[in-house]
Amino acid sequence: MPALTFLCVATYFKGEEFMRACKELGNTVYLLTDQKLAEKAWPREAIDEFFFLNSPSNDTESLNEMILGLAHVMRTRKIDRVVALDDFDVEKGALIRETFRIPGMGQTTARFFRDKLAMRMRAASDGIRVPAFSSLVNDEAITEFLRSTEAPWLLKPRSEASATGIRKVQSLEEAWNVIHSLGDHRHEFLIEQFKPGRVYHVDSLSYDGNVVFTRASQYLATPMEVAHGGGVFRTVNLPLDTEETEALKQLNTNVLKAFGMRHSASHSEYIRSEHDGELYFLETASRVGGAHIAELVEAASGINLWREWAILENAVASNQPYKVPADEPHYAGLIISLARQQWPDVSVFTEPEIWWRLNRDYHVGLIVRSDNQARIMELMDTYMHRIYTEFHASAPLPDKPTS
Repeated sequence: MPALTFLCVATYFKGEEFMRACKELGNTVYLLTDQKLAEKAWPREAIDEFFFLNSPSNDTESLNEMILGLAHVMRTRKIDRVVALDDFDVEKGALIRETFRIPGMGQTTARFFRDKLAMRMRAASDGIRVPAFSSLVNDEAITEFLRSTEAPWLLKPRSEASATGIRKVQSLEEAWNVIHSLGDHRHEFLIEQFKPGRVYHVDSLSYDGNVVFTRASQYLATPMEVAHGGGVFRTVNLPLDTEETEALKQLNTNVLKAFGMRHSASHSEYIRSEHDGELYFLETASRVGGAHIAELVEAASGINLWREWAILENAVASNQPYKVPADEPHYAGLIISLARQQWPDVSVFTEPEIWWRLNRDYHVGLIVRSDNQARIMELMDTYMHRIYTEFHASAPLPDKPTS
């Protein structure tokens, strides 16, 4: 089987295990990243060549500069596949594929995995429940939306990741004040009715249009709650054989099918509304979940999503069959917090269930694994109280959304 050349696009420091696995399979691996990340601890033994962007932005000028640079690169180098390793690189990856006619997800499909408005419109058109929403393009449509739905509402950037830039507003007047403050960028946002409830994430691998691996988990503290309330991030995987898990898996399959997912890792979020008890789609992404969710999934299943994604992409590019490894189910929980100390002493956590420890300045984080779900929940509660008391710090939220 001839070796292939993969261009990995990562303007955030992540995806090291993907590149290692890709290289171990005998491929040539190039990394396109931000010049500011040049000195990060990339797996240099797995990367044949680096290419750097002066700006990681997705504005027209930056994207044109990227394409021009790659056009010169490809005069002497062949690229078989392009893989975007972060949310913010999905547009870049799709544009590169479209421009140079490289197989993989194109720009139209990529919109469903980056643009929150496109996601909602496509989901709604396929009969998938979504919270009531409106674009911020037309004044009359916005006014009708605000008058026909109940506060509070969320104003969300269409192309940011996680909880970045989200604003909650409580009245029609406050909503319009925020909309006006967005100025010429308001079309880059949407407004959505806020639905309190239990929030889940479903992490998957898709091959040939079918979901071949899934792990469903529940946030005990959501990214939005942490970003806006300065809390401690916690999530735990769900039992495999419950009605809730099956409902989430089916909904996730429906979403990925509606959005045209073929071959990739994905991270999707859903909510069980307190108001009517129904599951609603929130958002999805064609990449491995951030915030160390990949490590949580590995603890809960034995499957490393970064590594398997590389193996899957290699199989597709080589026209070879792919089979996901056997699932080794456990219960696992992840907890992460900003810390007051630069290098918090996590050796004070000594429980035998500890499977992983975060090694990052001004952070504290742990993953615990057990065959007993109650024990995981007990540890999540115990660690939350200890972290609040001994380590926790919070960062101020930006005054207004980033555009």
